[in-house]
Amino acid sequence: MKAPDVYSADCPTRQILDRVSDKWAVLILILLRVKPIRFNQLRRTIEGISQKMLSQVLKSLERDGLIRRRAIPTVPVTVEYSITPLGVTLAAAVDPLRDWAEQNLKDVLAAQRRYDSQHKRAAA
Repeated sequence: MKAPDVYSADCPTRQILDRVSDKWAVLILILLRVKPIRFNQLRRTIEGISQKMLSQVLKSLERDGLIRRRAIPTVPVTVEYSITPLGVTLAAAVDPLRDWAEQNLKDVLAAQRRYDSQHKRAAA
């Protein structure tokens, strides 16, 4: 196997980068790092995610070996998700991005307002 080259169009590392750059995947991993969570609780906690999108992201994370799905035999069946050891390493890597976003939110919003204001004047 040749060495990974993330700049090559056919490099499999791009699939991994797609996963770690997905906001829903990042939020799910950070939540599951704390404790296992049931599907409906994830849906209620992560505002704005649809049931369909949550289901798709969970399947992708499970396929990648980052989370584990456990069906609990109740009526109806309850599904709980937990993070795997591999997922913990990824959550630890992306949590600083969440922290950065929270710490720098005001500066980014101010930069966006300046940019938008400058470009509105230039277009007029």
